[in-house]
Amino acid sequence: VFGIINPNFITPNTLSVVMKQVTVVGIVALAQTLIILTAGIDLSVSAILVLSSFIMGKIAVDSGVPVPVSVALGLTIATMMGAVNGVLVTKVKLPPFIVTLGTLQIFTALKLWYSKSQSLRSADVQEHAPSLLWFGKPITMGSATIIYGVVALILAAILVSYILRQTAWGRHVYAIGDDPEAAALSGINVDRTLIQVYAFAGLICGFAGWVSIGRVGSVSPIGFETANLDSITAVVIGGTSLFGGRGGVAGSVLGAIIVGVFNTGLVLARVDNYWQQFAVGCLVIIAVALDQWIRRATK
Repeated sequence: VFGIINPNFITPNTLSVVMKQVTVVGIVALAQTLIILTAGIDLSVSAILVLSSFIMGKIAVDSGVPVPVSVALGLTIATMMGAVNGVLVTKVKLPPFIVTLGTLQIFTALKLWYSKSQSLRSADVQEHAPSLLWFGKPITMGSATIIYGVVALILAAILVSYILRQTAWGRHVYAIGDDPEAAALSGINVDRTLIQVYAFAGLICGFAGWVSIGRVGSVSPIGFETANLDSITAVVIGGTSLFGGRGGVAGSVLGAIIVGVFNTGLVLARVDNYWQQFAVGCLVIIAVALDQWIRRATK
């Protein structure tokens, strides 16, 4: 439809731009998928992403620490932030929505404190830690140009999909999302698995933070503020049930691409920005309504 409205839409260049735009949100959607499969939700993913990217960038640029060390430290702290969510959900017995709403505010405050509300400039990153920008390097294929971040998204999706579908741990995740009491009776350590899920999600968000540095070229304290809602949108549109136990990462990546296609197509169709948000909101409502209808129909 968008190609009929504007022939420029069906071009390798435009479609490659869509892939670039959804790279970071697509990776965050992998983390969100893990959480939602357990019937939870994580509103703190955007704050984890930005805070971990600041840790990587500032340590490498300001302190002169080698990039591999700064990246490892950023990923470790991101994993710990995710684990904090998991501990609060399992040990304190708080709802995931409330826990991650609270940690969203906490991590956001830490992000602003650590960054002093100042961006890490592209010129400084390029001068002192250029390898942090590796995921932003272009790959030219004919008339299309993608970045290494797109390749990272595809490989990360394959890895997470394999873990969920082909390992005992992945089957435990689905079992907990479907019925945590039955999972516990079958011998699954529900609390430990949930903490691992949230920690793994934090690690993925940290990786998304590294990719975002290359994608954008800099780090901003107000960057990717809507990544939490965008990732939930992608997961829901991709077919993962908000009630847990059903879905997968392939659908989430496809959901992120669908949103990117909608936004880009509506821009080329010269539709105002508020109607773009209106269309995506309608997509989310329709996707959730279909999910509920399917659940009722299968009972």
